[in-house]
Amino acid sequence: MAANVAEVTLRWREALEFDAAAPGRPPIVVDGNSTVAASPVELLLVAAASCTASDVVLILQKQRVVLRGLEVLVRGTRRTEQPRRYTALHFVFTITGDGADEGKTRRAVDLSLEKYCSVVASLAPDIRISYDVALR
Repeated sequence: MAANVAEVTLRWREALEFDAAAPGRPPIVVDGNSTVAASPVELLLVAAASCTASDVVLILQKQRVVLRGLEVLVRGTRRTEQPRRYTALHFVFTITGDGADEGKTRRAVDLSLEKYCSVVASLAPDIRISYDVALR
């Protein structure tokens, strides 16, 4: 498979429960009813949060921040009518680290959300993206 192609396999378990996995990786459970596992739209939030968090870690490390903690809370606002897609995502980045300050952190988040995070870049362009930063 080409290096720029991603692949996952989804297998039905029962009801609206599925196992999903990338080749050679352990499966995750996806639940369309959100009763036993994360739903597909929750996993989209997980994907966006982990993508931007990975960027932020790398960028802060390049800025010589000694990172001790990073937490990303993301809230997605969805339409009430079908399709119930996200219309806005709001991230809250909580950073703990030596050398971390608001300027460095905001620079890292801006670079991620505007340039590097492929998940956020893959979302519809009319989705409002916002964030806050908390330093501990």
